[in-house]
Amino acid sequence: MGAFCSVIKFENLQELKRLCHWGPIIALGVIAICSTMAMIDSVLWYWPLHTTGGSVNFIMLINWTVMILYNYFNAMFIGPGFVPLGWKPENSQDSMYLQYCKVCQAYKAPRSHHCRKCNRCVLKMDHHCPWINNCCGFQNHASFTLFLLLAPLGCIHAAFIFVMTMYTQLYNRLSFGWNTVKVDMSAARRDPLPLIPFGLAAFAATLFALGLALGTTIAVGMLFFIQAKDRIQYYQLDEVFVFPYDMGSRWKNFKQVFTWSGVPEGDGLAWPIREGCHQYDLTIEQLKQKADKRVRSVRYRVIEDYSGACCPLNKGIKTFFTSPCTEEPRIRLQRGEFILATRGLRYWLYGDKILDDSFVEGVSRIRGWFPRNCVEKCPCDAETDQAPEGEKKNR
Repeated sequence: MGAFCSVIKFENLQELKRLCHWGPIIALGVIAICSTMAMIDSVLWYWPLHTTGGSVNFIMLINWTVMILYNYFNAMFIGPGFVPLGWKPENSQDSMYLQYCKVCQAYKAPRSHHCRKCNRCVLKMDHHCPWINNCCGFQNHASFTLFLLLAPLGCIHAAFIFVMTMYTQLYNRLSFGWNTVKVDMSAARRDPLPLIPFGLAAFAATLFALGLALGTTIAVGMLFFIQAKDRIQYYQLDEVFVFPYDMGSRWKNFKQVFTWSGVPEGDGLAWPIREGCHQYDLTIEQLKQKADKRVRSVRYRVIEDYSGACCPLNKGIKTFFTSPCTEEPRIRLQRGEFILATRGLRYWLYGDKILDDSFVEGVSRIRGWFPRNCVEKCPCDAETDQAPEGEKKNR
């Protein structure tokens, strides 16, 4: 009922616009194709409803579809929750530990970040997910994680149906000669004959749905693994850092997100912390990292024009196939311009294009990704050999 109630509570229909995006269109299309084909294949050609096993199998397919869609729409429409506009900590002295967001005119609560897509500071922000066209955060973390778990399980079940359908229907239709393989699509496997024969079109549709199911299982399964694994490593530096919101037990951490009511514990602004830690330890550490990142930024000079294409064909095969899988923008470059890179991959860098030659902090910049082979280090930075994040690891 959570997803339905969230729709009823809309003050207007603006939230429904989230469906008009390539992410939800593709995701819902895959769910519809796999679910529909699995039910059709099962009932007509593999496991008929008049058998006990067929009835149980059909109910399980419907169950997967309902649970997947329920958690998907929950994650999309309930949303992550946002820091209230103009929010400030109750104790004014605590504001010294927090960053201030000029867009929201509010302080960023612990574990919150500003999302450029949503244009709001998101509570316990994980990332902005294009597949739900919304952020994953405090309020929808459980629904999003359950969707990532249920989608691969449902696709595995559907893939089994597809494989068994093709096997049982083609078993008596294949004949092998010394140099030929013949397929007689008029031969029937089941008695009595199905209402709709398993023809070439049905075979092609089943094979296509099988590809979608297997691809979804791998892709979404990897996302679930990333969500489920321990994330404390992302905050560790050379020194020992104790993550303040890790309660010391996976079960205790689990209960903070997954509850019987479906509503996570707390309000997303203040968090229970482990013994010996401070409420703002993570925020203080992030401020240190931000200051350190400014020091370690590397200046590059553009040596080759770049159009800003997502997957440029003229920058090499490796650059084309390793384009960052993100909705973050690309920067259009022209020879002679300068870039301040803050992080990078093996063949791509991320940073700010400086629009004047002063290199003074605070000047206007354009931020995004660009190919590494379009730039070279400025001599002053090359001497210090200070590389952006990820560059030294990839050497």
